[in-house]
Amino acid sequence: MAQKTQLQQFYIPEEQSIYLLSHDDAKKLKDWVALCAAQLRQLGYQDIEMIGKGAYGFVFAGRLPRQGANAPEHVFKFTRINLPQHLQDRLEDEAFILEQVRHPRVPRLISYQRARNQPILVMERAAGINLEEVSLREGRLKPRLIIRIADQLADILRNLRRENGPAGRPIVHGDIKPSNLVFDANTENIALIDWGSSVFAQLDANQQFITSNVMELMSDNLQQTNARLGDVYFIGEEQLNGGLSSPRFDEQGAAGTLYALASGQSCRFGHQAIPASSLGLPMEFARMLDGMLAPDPETRRRAGDYYLQEMPRMARTVMIDLPEPPVAPLVPVWTRPSDHEIDTVVYSSRKSFLRQEGAPETLNDVNDVQLDRYYKNFMQGMGETEKAFLAAVSRLGRYPVEGGLAVRWETDGVYIDTSLNLHDPSLKAAFVRAVNNMVYLAQAIYRQGIFKSCLFNARNTLHIDRDEPDQPFRIEPGMQLRYEVSAAPEVEDESRVHSYFEDGPDPEEFLVLPHTIITALESLNDIHHTGMIIFEALPRHLKIHSHYRLLDPDREGEFARLLDEILSAVDQITGLGVSGFMKMPYKDTRFFPHIERLPERYYPRNPRAEADSA
Repeated sequence: MAQKTQLQQFYIPEEQSIYLLSHDDAKKLKDWVALCAAQLRQLGYQDIEMIGKGAYGFVFAGRLPRQGANAPEHVFKFTRINLPQHLQDRLEDEAFILEQVRHPRVPRLISYQRARNQPILVMERAAGINLEEVSLREGRLKPRLIIRIADQLADILRNLRRENGPAGRPIVHGDIKPSNLVFDANTENIALIDWGSSVFAQLDANQQFITSNVMELMSDNLQQTNARLGDVYFIGEEQLNGGLSSPRFDEQGAAGTLYALASGQSCRFGHQAIPASSLGLPMEFARMLDGMLAPDPETRRRAGDYYLQEMPRMARTVMIDLPEPPVAPLVPVWTRPSDHEIDTVVYSSRKSFLRQEGAPETLNDVNDVQLDRYYKNFMQGMGETEKAFLAAVSRLGRYPVEGGLAVRWETDGVYIDTSLNLHDPSLKAAFVRAVNNMVYLAQAIYRQGIFKSCLFNARNTLHIDRDEPDQPFRIEPGMQLRYEVSAAPEVEDESRVHSYFEDGPDPEEFLVLPHTIITALESLNDIHHTGMIIFEALPRHLKIHSHYRLLDPDREGEFARLLDEILSAVDQITGLGVSGFMKMPYKDTRFFPHIERLPERYYPRNPRAEADSA
């Protein structure tokens, strides 16, 4: 059971790269995508492309040729074919609710149809790209733009609170987050998409039952939530813990979304260490946003009411984009353009100490694929800031980056070693912001322990299959562990050399490697290089993830020989689980004192004077 849990939480928390799938699973995925595209072509669409995928399905785009080159694009949503029928049926529920929504910022339903027993939801396509992508490119969004987005979002929420459709109830979207808001940079308009978690509300904004039927009030239906789980990085406590569905759910989603965009994060959890009041937002708006994220439910409700009532007035405030000096990285970040494509994956270990001792397992009864994938085996039992820290490390993996980091918490503060190589210079400003957020969050965690993380290119992963779990893994002819060579200055001080075995064996990694591989790693440890290797053994599949850069070209022959020795010994691997080793080029430890939270910083009362003086 322990091995199963470890494997479930190995990657955090995004959809796996296709380069991490076994050959059979990758082929199934490609075949399934090709089948979906073929079905759309049979329906008369062209220019078909896959534009997204999630826990429940795939999303494609295409257009009808007979309407000319300027024909509006449509979006097609397919459920995963291996889902249980009750989850497949949710696509029809989504179509029914979307049909009730009438708002200029919500793309309309075109049709719900079946092709060869495969349900397909067809919608209008919103112009632009989603705000998570914008955030990854830009880092923190400008305060002026945050206010504009907040105003449009409030307008959508007010519309959803009105009684809609034959049920005559408010609609709860249930999954408001940056990636479900499409942003048109030309107009700065947003559109709310992906209604897969939407339901008709059971409670109104005042937490009163919504029903006109006395018998319904007495039934069990109002004791059972109809809510669906949205993204646990953005939904509020009530929705996460299975409360009855209410428009307040979407207020919480909006609050988490606006906070994430304003702070350059990919979740809502960092608000205690990096409050909205520290992000250079207008004071009134920042304090309202902190209120919407507050732990006290009554404070959240009052702030939510204030948001919907006062946002039109706040949005009329004249704001300009103030010039900001480049952000300096708190730990070293190297930019090294790459001539090959990078598909970054994050592997983190030694994270169990971030859980609170004796934390109750409160969500074991919630049966939801997204909860299992994101939360139960990953972050349950952690404090808000600990969750935010892990999400911040995960966000680094959204960039084309290779390297690693080691964070050590002591009573006097935080010690951080990093080797971060970004392969796209145009993303440096946003990446530096993401790295700095990770450091701030680490500073606000008060406990002792070590956390390590490797960032590697999934395209370099080696896959070795076997027919039965009791057979040895056999490498194929020509298989090699790739490496690069670059000269680096000699490190005179031996104590600054980082070791594979710096912190002893990891208690969370269950795979015991054979003596041959350990001996080769010990020899490798004496050669000046940087890199990592992770073995992930599954019953019929072995993955070897690696990233190596030799920093002593004179010893290349010995280095290559040791890598070949490691690879040739994989047939000696027995057991299941994960085992990983990481080596930095040398220690360049940075120390940071503990903090409670970042200091207040607001948008200036007279922005033009501020801009003129800059």
